[in-house]
Amino acid sequence: MRTRSIGTALPKTATRIALGLALLAVPVTAVAATAGPAQHPRPAATGSAPHTVRAATGLDDPAKKEIAMRLVSSAENSSLDWKAQYKYIEDIGDGRGYTGGIIGFCSGTHDMLELVELYTQRKPGNVLAKYLPALREVDGGDSHEGLDPDYPEDWRKAAQDPAFQKAQNDERDRVYFNPAVKQGKADGIGVLGQFAYYDAIVMHGDGDDKTSFSGIRKRALAKAKPPAQGGDEKTYLNAFLDARVWAMKQEEAHSDTSRVDTAQRVFLRNGNLDLHTPLDWKVYGESFHIG
Repeated sequence: MRTRSIGTALPKTATRIALGLALLAVPVTAVAATAGPAQHPRPAATGSAPHTVRAATGLDDPAKKEIAMRLVSSAENSSLDWKAQYKYIEDIGDGRGYTGGIIGFCSGTHDMLELVELYTQRKPGNVLAKYLPALREVDGGDSHEGLDPDYPEDWRKAAQDPAFQKAQNDERDRVYFNPAVKQGKADGIGVLGQFAYYDAIVMHGDGDDKTSFSGIRKRALAKAKPPAQGGDEKTYLNAFLDARVWAMKQEEAHSDTSRVDTAQRVFLRNGNLDLHTPLDWKVYGESFHIG
């Protein structure tokens, strides 16, 4: 069951880019651990010497991408089994209508509509196709008109179809994952930084708003330079996470910032800029481990 929404307050927008490659499943040993005392992050030491642009493995490496999916699922589903979330759907009362699938597609933020449109283009007459008129009508709000009472059950039926699973993967990559990785590489940040970008764009979407991904990045750039501009990577990532926490606190649904404080900042404090395993972190008081 999801503990937080990953929709946006406004319709999510992103420039269309080529569909990413379908996610390659890479085995990663992962178990949930017993929750322990939360660790309080310490700011990373600042550095003034210019740093070269990172040219290492990116978050789009299949093994790193699998880790990213599990990290997000730990925050959104209290589970490392992200593939079990294709069938997830509910209204969590955040004003975005239904939230469903592996990345929290929302009926009120346009991305669920685009997902069902893609699925229908690829497989006309599917079980969700009949809801397209209703999804267009409720886009931008929290209404269920034309969707209830059968939409959730039909969503779960569709989730058993590999074609719908692939559509979810592809839309996740097109709208969220690929843009985050592309911008992260352009800024010269490593796997952890690219994941911080991805987690931010998943939760906040992108656009002109101050709390969108671009707004968060702009706020960070006012405080520190990324490696591509000669800055120190740790210093810049701390600035980005500071900006992310600020954005999260602007909305009650996202006001618990532990997915940053006891996860991403822990990796940063430990100097794990490429998300090497083993990884240990906490989200909302629950501990997780990837070995």
